[in-house]
Parts: sequence; structure tokens; C-alpha cells
Amino acid sequence: MIQISAKHRVVGVPVQPQLQNLFPQARTAMLEGQELVLLPHGLQETVMLRNLGYEVPAPILTQYGWPGDKRPFDVQRWTAAAMTTNPRFYCLNSMGTGKTRAALWAYDYLRGNSMAKRALVVAPLSTLDNVWRREAFRTCSHLSVGVLHHVDRRKRMEVLEQDHDIYVINTDGIKVLAKQLLARKEIDTLILDELALFRNAGSDRNKVARVLAQRMTWVWGMTGSPTPNEPPDAWGQCLILTPHTIPKTMGRFRAETMHRVTQFKFVPKKDAYDRVFRAMQPSVRFTLDDVVELPDVVERALDVTMGSKQTYVYEEMRKHSLVAIQEHKITAVNAGVALNKMLQISLGYVYTRNGSVVPLDNDKRLDAIVDAVRSTDHKVLIFVPFTHALQGIHKKLLSDKIDCAIVHGETSKKQRDYIFNLFQSTTKFKAICAHPGCMSHGLTLTAADTVIWAGPTTSLEMFEQANARIRRVGQNHKQQIIMFQSSAIERRMYARLRAKKQVQENILELFADATEEG
Repeated sequence: MIQISAKHRVVGVPVQPQLQNLFPQARTAMLEGQELVLLPHGLQETVMLRNLGYEVPAPILTQYGWPGDKRPFDVQRWTAAAMTTNPRFYCLNSMGTGKTRAALWAYDYLRGNSMAKRALVVAPLSTLDNVWRREAFRTCSHLSVGVLHHVDRRKRMEVLEQDHDIYVINTDGIKVLAKQLLARKEIDTLILDELALFRNAGSDRNKVARVLAQRMTWVWGMTGSPTPNEPPDAWGQCLILTPHTIPKTMGRFRAETMHRVTQFKFVPKKDAYDRVFRAMQPSVRFTLDDVVELPDVVERALDVTMGSKQTYVYEEMRKHSLVAIQEHKITAVNAGVALNKMLQISLGYVYTRNGSVVPLDNDKRLDAIVDAVRSTDHKVLIFVPFTHALQGIHKKLLSDKIDCAIVHGETSKKQRDYIFNLFQSTTKFKAICAHPGCMSHGLTLTAADTVIWAGPTTSLEMFEQANARIRRVGQNHKQQIIMFQSSAIERRMYARLRAKKQVQENILELFADATEEG
């Protein structure tokens, strides 16, 4: 019987000769008629006792205050516990399970106990501010965060030279500052968010990450989709974290996981993912269904930053509209037209007067949508309110090797039925990218547990009906509605839709407020 004293930070273990040999300075005590060896409940002692077969909980579970604006889920506590007891660790939790906060808590605990100094977070560009900096402020506001991203390399250097607890940099940014990052010996914790982005072992980002990882005390890789294309994707990731769990060559690992059908075609072996699982250890894997504290449907608004061209065009449109409002030249009709134009800009695809489409620099939103799709465990419905944006997003998904169908007004009934049947009844199609007006009534698509809104619709009925495609009889999983937003007009529209208010009501007021907010 193991006894834990959280107050005194002590663990009591039944007396055995091997314990007395390992811990000769440990004292013993009688408790409930049993003689116990009393040891400090620290990380080193916990790991050693676990190696001897004792089920000792991680110290963070009884010795940490879990700061922040929300209590941690059990899944987050267990994930943080695993991180703090494994210097090399894979967090394979799916989207929506709170991986970011778990990592922040784990680092904060280690830092507070002098087991870690500074941390470097390497993450997708769209998440630097909108996820990592924001979550650090909400969770561990006592920690200082510096974001190492700027078009001017000197500006990045200035932030790196500042005194921060956590430095956050984009995935390809580590190539730019590799020499400077390696020189910062006090950065001893490396967190690789979306680890699957490092799956190409021959890429510069992977090579730099490998060198960084070699000198770090703590390295945690986080991804909800470790093999987005095929089992061998895991090899490059393991090369960074746990090179001892994989063969020395990619060819050998491919031979272990893939069966050659023709000269150019390979298919996974039956035990391919078991081999991947063994390679990516130690690890933890929780899904949205494991988070018992969550309601059956979770709504999440995710901020993404507009590109410089997007920002410029949006601001020009906003200023023009603001002048029109001040001069009382805006009516409900032309307010609706201007609103649609601002929504198009926010999505990154704009109609011109001659009917052509001008794509803007919306890479961050596109990458964020791809990341969201890959991080889900089941299938996904992606709703896009403008056809030109729909086609652009579908093209991006295909280019990133996501099996995705497209449905819009010109898709025939026969083709739609074919797509919906395959989506619902087979493993074909990870996602359907659709205009919400084409899928808002009657359909049952419970093979999906996630709805992604690339941008808001102006129709409350369409919003509710489209979301209802996954919230029907036959749904066996918790669902999430993810809403991407970059601008004030999008945020206000989502707020109305979630409050079950018609966007068309008081459209002048909505448009004026969003225009003034900028």
C-alpha cells in the first residue's frame, strides 16, 4: 500500500531491501500497522519507484495550484503529469482537449520547482499570438512571453534578447534564428506544437529541431494527427524526440510499416499503426470524448491573423464605410453589400466589379483550417459562405493531401448523393467542404463530429441547420463547432449567431459598430 502526504510532500512505500539499497538515507515509519519507507515525493523518486513497479502519482497532481481562469480538466491534469515525468514525450491528444494549457502548466510546475528554466515553443504561425500568448496570459499570467516573429529579423533578435520565461516562434522561424537559439543555454524546454509539421526528415526545420532537441532537458511533441498521410510520417518526428525507438533509416521504417503493391504504390501493413505507436513512446492519447467535463457540443471561436494585404484592403474598406455612415449615406441595402465585401476580404477572396476573383494573402487562415482538420479524430464538415472562397479552401485541402469532397450550388444531386453516402458509410473523405446552403436541411452526417466555419454566414437558420447535420440520432461522439474569425465584423456576426439573433435584424447597427471597432 502506497501512502501520499501532499502536505509534507512525502510518499510512503512498503519496506523492501531494494528500496533501502537505493535510498539508504530514507527513514521508516509505522502506519496502520505497516512499516513504510518514507521518501520525498519528487520527480526523481517517482520515476525510480515507477521503474520498480510502484504506481506512484506524479508530484504535480498533489503539489501544484493549477493557476488560471479555469479549472483543469482531468485529461489536462493527466497530460501535464505525464509531461513532467518524461523528459521526452509525445502528446497525441485530439483537438479540443486542452493540449496548450496542459503544456503551460507542466512547464510552470517544473520551472517553479527549479527543474526547468526557460521554454521555447515552436508552433504554426497562426497560433503564436492567438493561442500561445493568449493561453499563457489566461493560464499562467505570471509568466512572460516573447513572440519571435517579425518581417524584420532584427526585431526578432530584439525580442530574443529580452528577458522572457517563454519564447514562441513559428515553425520555419527556427531556421532564421537557429544560431541564436542554440546559444541560449538557459532555454532548456522545447515544445513542438503540431509535431507532424516536422515529419519530413530532410527539411531544414527538422534538422534544426533535431539539433535543438539534443541539448534540451525537456522536449515535448504535440499533435493530434501524427501520421497525416501514411505511417512513415512518424519517422521524421521520432528522429527529433526519440531516435532510439526507430531504425536508423527511413527506408527500413517504411519496410516495417508499408507493403509494396507496385513499383510506385505502397499501402500500410496490418500492424503499421501498432509499429508507429511503439515508436512514439512515451505518449498519451485522449480524445474529446474523454473530457467528461465538457458538454456534448463545444463551440469555439478561433482567431487568425489577416495577412498584410488583407489588413490593408480591409482597413481601406472600413474607413470608406465609416465615412459613409457618418455622412448618412448608408442604407440597409448598401450596408448589406458592404458587409459581404468585408466578409470576403476577411476570408481572403474578393470579387471585383467585372466578376473575377482576387485572392489575398490568407495563408494563416488556410493553414489554421488544415491544422484543425488534421487534429480531429473523426470526419469534418467545413462550411464556407462564398463559392470563390469555398473553391480556394478546397484546393488548399487537396494540396495538403486531405481527402476532401466539395459541394456547392452547381454540384448535381447525383454527385451530392454519391459524396454523402461515401462520407457517411465508408472511410472515404476525411472532410466535405461545402456552401452551407447546400447542406442545411435533412441530411444525417454523423460520421463527422466537427463542424468548421471558415467564415460566418448571414443566416441564423442556415447556421443552425448546417450545425445540426452532425447533431442527430446516431451521433456517438461529443461534437465541436469551430468558428474562424479575423475581423470585427466576423466576431460580431458569430456573437449574434450564437445568441440566436438574426444577422439581418438591425444590420445598420451591426455594420456601424463593427466599422467603428475596426
